[in-house]
Amino acid sequence: MSATGQDRSSRWQDIQKGLQFIQSTLPFPGTQEQYEVFIQSLVRNLFGEANDVFLEGEWARSVELYTESLNIAEYAESEDIIISQDLKEKLYANRAASYLNIGLHDQALEDSEKALQLNESNYRALYRKARCLKEMGRHQEAYEVVAKCSMAVPQDTHVIEMTQELAKMLGLKIRKAYVRSKVLYHLIVFTGPGVLDYAYHPEDHKCKKDLLLGRTKHSELPTWKFIRPRPTKNQYMGPYYICKDVAMGQECRYFGHCTFAYCQEEIDVWTLERKGFICRENLCDPYGSKPKINLTVPKILQEHHGIFMFLCEVCFDHKPRIISKTSKDNPGLCFHPVTKHAFEEKKCLVHNLRDKTVRYSKIRPYIPHCQMDLCRHEVRYGCQREDFCFYAHSLIELKVWMMQSERGVTEILEYGCCCSCPEMSYDIIIFGPANLKMQFVCAQCWRNGQVSEPDKNKKYCSAKARHPWSKERRVVLVSSVERKKWTTVRPLPTKKPIPAQFDICLHVAAGKKCQYIGNCTFAHSTEERDLWTFMKDNNIADMEQLYEMWLQSQKPGWSEESSSATRENGKQIHMPTDYAEEVAGNHCWLCGKNCNSDKQWQQHITSEKHKERVFNSEDDQNCWQYRFPTGTFRVCERFLKGTCTEEELCKLAHGDEELKEWKDRREFLLMKLAKARKDHLIAPNDNDFGKYSFLLKDIK
Repeated sequence: MSATGQDRSSRWQDIQKGLQFIQSTLPFPGTQEQYEVFIQSLVRNLFGEANDVFLEGEWARSVELYTESLNIAEYAESEDIIISQDLKEKLYANRAASYLNIGLHDQALEDSEKALQLNESNYRALYRKARCLKEMGRHQEAYEVVAKCSMAVPQDTHVIEMTQELAKMLGLKIRKAYVRSKVLYHLIVFTGPGVLDYAYHPEDHKCKKDLLLGRTKHSELPTWKFIRPRPTKNQYMGPYYICKDVAMGQECRYFGHCTFAYCQEEIDVWTLERKGFICRENLCDPYGSKPKINLTVPKILQEHHGIFMFLCEVCFDHKPRIISKTSKDNPGLCFHPVTKHAFEEKKCLVHNLRDKTVRYSKIRPYIPHCQMDLCRHEVRYGCQREDFCFYAHSLIELKVWMMQSERGVTEILEYGCCCSCPEMSYDIIIFGPANLKMQFVCAQCWRNGQVSEPDKNKKYCSAKARHPWSKERRVVLVSSVERKKWTTVRPLPTKKPIPAQFDICLHVAAGKKCQYIGNCTFAHSTEERDLWTFMKDNNIADMEQLYEMWLQSQKPGWSEESSSATRENGKQIHMPTDYAEEVAGNHCWLCGKNCNSDKQWQQHITSEKHKERVFNSEDDQNCWQYRFPTGTFRVCERFLKGTCTEEELCKLAHGDEELKEWKDRREFLLMKLAKARKDHLIAPNDNDFGKYSFLLKDIK
């Protein structure tokens, strides 16, 4: 059971004991002050349990718990015990949210008004009251309430949407809000012109709590640093770096839109955000309303790259993992050389990402019991429950679950079929933006309403007119998955410098024809914007270079990796076994390597580089504060006396805290070793792990 589960279990036991006691006439075994603390704690525990139940989607159950908490609050007041107005306000506001989800608008309206009686500026209660009035058909009253809410939180998307809907119903003119260019933060006071010249003043005040601060534990200067939102407009997937200007003590030349980090804390938080380990919205407002996430397969692939495909689940779950597609001889069976499994019955959806290594992430079927969060065991040393765990085992699996819960379970399966379908042109999937199909056709035929591709020799188009196939006489067409309509794309604008992002032309966005006389540098469709962005990110200067790369992608055996390796003039060497998918072979998920034979597999799992990956990963380095364990788990007596001269070279722990971390780290490494042995990533009789061999010894 997780720590969170244990906390909830113990809290529920406290609630049951508390309810059992207050229903009796027994005297409280303690002082009056202790009795007040007992009652107040019971109300808070019920409130916390109700919030957790609400987040799990059990609206009726959350209503019962909120009601019980409010009843005990009234009972406490009859006993002259003070329950804070702030807590009662939250109880009424949250119960109103539960009633709204159930559809009981009268009760939700009543609770919203009670919350507003306690705090008239509670914008959540205002928003919920407006929703109730809108659902009850009282549009004028709803507009007046949501107008007050809009003044409190003018940038909230839900409030803006409701305001515009009600304004349309009432026939009012919709006005665009004025956005200030600079915001003065009360908490962060700037002390100089530099990006790091500010001080944190934790004064008690009310605000939107939309700024994220962070600091490093056990550091010599434990100052709070402002963590800016992570840059997401570019598709950069590498490690984050400190801005060179800031590192040299100078002012950032791109202040306000610099995509480099300003401090190490910002790098750490951005990295965790990108991997999905933390959510900024939940940190800033854990009890706030969750915005509706509009995810689609193209959006997921645009962020995470790769493709969705079907593999044999029996082979994939085998220890060690085997990558097996459908057999070429018999598509109804998998590619396993010995045991042929029925593919349609045993297939599983997998996300395949090809980078310097090959990554396969299994996407388990979404069921209502699935929890929309990452499994903390899986991201550290592997989940023991495997497919029976209700938490997501990868960020891509979490995104797919979120999409399926909103849009239904069939869409991703259709995309999975498309991505693994042998009849589909593979270059559409692996070359170009993930959400676009692309083809080059004759421009003259296209103007006449025909789609004519080149002939085999690439000299003429395939139409009867046989127009010459030259760079002046061909045009690129793209089709998005959402629109499913072929659209022409103009050449990439030659404007210097190239903008950080391309925007849609205002005239086109308004449904009109572009009025610009020359070559408009704004995109005339979302497909054109996406292809321009792809060309910019991949340093493709013009349509001719795009065409050459598209031609290369038509050749058998082409991959993004082989193309990039060619472009880098041999700096990056790719082994044939790295991408050998056509043979059902063992796959090491730690290193992202495919092995085609038993000999190759044994060489890999006994290599020093592989063993290092078993125990060490880049994510583990930020978890520890002290030295790596030496294998001797005792506190240095000379250190306690202040006479130890060996410092970092001492083989004994320098204090109880370091000794405790050593023991925790040993348990952590043993869990990783157990996971590797379970998955057959370590030879059964292999006990040679170099500096990690101390794990096999007992602590004396």
